[in-house]
Amino acid sequence: MTASTIAHTIDLIARVDQGLTGDDGGGDLQSSRLTEYFRACQASPDRPEKSWKQETPAENDLTIKGKAYIAGIYEHPTRHAPDKSTAQLHAEVAKGAIEDAGLTKADIDGYFCAGDAPGGVMNMVDYLGLKVRHLDSTDTGGCSYLIHLGHAAEAIAAGKCSIALITLAGKPRTGPMPPRAAGAEADFETAYGATTHNAYGMCAMRHMHDYGTSSEQLAWIKVAASHHAQYNPHAMLKDVVTVEDVLNSPMISDPLHRMDCCVVTDGGGALIVTTPEIAKSLKKPLVRLIGHGESTKGPRGGKDLDLTHSAGLWSGPRAFEEAGVTPKDIKYASIYDSFTITVLMQIEDLGFCKKGEGGKFVADGNLISGVGKLPFNTDGGGLCSNHPVNRGGMTKIIEAVRQLRGEAHPKVQVKNCDLAIAHGTGGLLGVRHAASTCILERA
Repeated sequence: MTASTIAHTIDLIARVDQGLTGDDGGGDLQSSRLTEYFRACQASPDRPEKSWKQETPAENDLTIKGKAYIAGIYEHPTRHAPDKSTAQLHAEVAKGAIEDAGLTKADIDGYFCAGDAPGGVMNMVDYLGLKVRHLDSTDTGGCSYLIHLGHAAEAIAAGKCSIALITLAGKPRTGPMPPRAAGAEADFETAYGATTHNAYGMCAMRHMHDYGTSSEQLAWIKVAASHHAQYNPHAMLKDVVTVEDVLNSPMISDPLHRMDCCVVTDGGGALIVTTPEIAKSLKKPLVRLIGHGESTKGPRGGKDLDLTHSAGLWSGPRAFEEAGVTPKDIKYASIYDSFTITVLMQIEDLGFCKKGEGGKFVADGNLISGVGKLPFNTDGGGLCSNHPVNRGGMTKIIEAVRQLRGEAHPKVQVKNCDLAIAHGTGGLLGVRHAASTCILERA
């Protein structure tokens, strides 16, 4: 919008205001609220004009870089909880994260949860006995908690809260799952028998068709996860597997085998996010959020049906820009791993390799800590360890913080780990989904 267009629009609004208020233009009346609001929405006069096609540089506007620290983390050790309610699991992970930070429940003044929270955000605040001044119940599936981390940083930077609690919990193995939201196009899609597995299978098949990716290359992602899971006492699957093991496992949705799919676990996790001042007063190693991006992607009625790209193509660059770093600077990566194809697509879209080269990138142990150049999911990830409520975003943040604190298992701890990425998707890659990218730094 040019300066002349802005001025013309303000003039039009002012005239409308005069008509609405009965002013004949002869008096020196105070500007109406509508006109003042429009003026306030414009950029400052000394800021250069930008094309509507340009992104606003994050460093020139309000940023969350370094304004929020992760002071507490907790991952529930259970993977099977027939004796616990979902609400109780939320309470237990909240307690664990609060204690890890060295705080008390009374210190919490912000709360974030998604669709897995029984009864929603108001019920959970009451159940947990919290007194908060900021709430957020954004639900974007598995990446909700990565988005919550970004939103918590925004709220802290804006002074809306000073100590935020984020929780995830559920029991898909032993209890009901939260209902999946029905989209506007559901009636047109469910008729064709879409499931989570075949939606991701479509992406894998298309990637193979377009770029020559092979099942053997996808299998290396599971192999890397299993090498890490053997050192995690809480991992659901601790056995190291080979490429042949993956290829010989039953086919679930061509070309995805059973070992290409994540585990299904009860459990959960929680985070405490706070101000730099409070974090520095606590005893935990300092980890701060320096960049965050979020985005969505959908077929738009078939107009943008691209099965080989994800919303990470947009959330990633925004996070890297705000952080002021590049993919080459990252020492450790927590990558959402609902399926092996999910990992491969995210690695490409985040810029760790070119589109179509993900198969070569992940092969031959390149994701194994101490062996390859991009250690990933050193807890075993969703493919081997934990994917609570079929939502893996929370555990991605937790393991990234462990790495930055130097608290990962010695066999998988990345040396001199000072910069990490936690990235996830939510929804279905083959249909519509969201993505969130968080860049974390050891302070």
